[in-house]
Amino acid sequence: MAAKQKQLIISISREYGAGGHLIAQLLAEKFNLELVDAQSIARHFADEHNFDYDEVIKYSGKPFNKILHRTIQGHTNTIEENLSRMQFDYLREKADRGESFVIVGRCSETVLKDYEGMVAFFILADEEDKIKRVMEREGLDKYEAESRARAGTWNHKAYHNYYCKGKWGDSRLYDMCINSSRFGPEKTAEILEHYIRKMMEE
Repeated sequence: MAAKQKQLIISISREYGAGGHLIAQLLAEKFNLELVDAQSIARHFADEHNFDYDEVIKYSGKPFNKILHRTIQGHTNTIEENLSRMQFDYLREKADRGESFVIVGRCSETVLKDYEGMVAFFILADEEDKIKRVMEREGLDKYEAESRARAGTWNHKAYHNYYCKGKWGDSRLYDMCINSSRFGPEKTAEILEHYIRKMMEE
């Protein structure tokens, strides 16, 4: 009988425009794993819970606004927070079933930190490269792309720091932090693949 394959969960956190989603896609292909991201989670909630896909995308990964909403005994009833808690539960349920997958964002390096097969990476990039990637990907001019990259990174950071004790981007939360500007997303994915395969040999 063949030995049961060990669980592998690859968590990708990233600055906006750093190529983290592309790197996650490449790793999913290299290890033949499911890619879990905002879109796939929204499709799951639409199919399984009858949620509106566009509404899930609209509120997914959005930081909680303390000014606009009250918190009572540490809890709120906002769409953003309820949806985030449901997403965290969804990830834990997948992990509890022993599934292997690549997950983009969603505080996954913290939510799934207790699973033995979890490996977490933080992808950053030089500012010029982030702006260029956003320009090409979203069809924006340089000024608009710079604003979008800055706002997107702020959203990632604010969202993470609301739900997690550890600070977003703190190297102690991740197995590796890597600048995708040094080698580009494809070569960066190869470097991470090598790290993961060495880890799996242990």
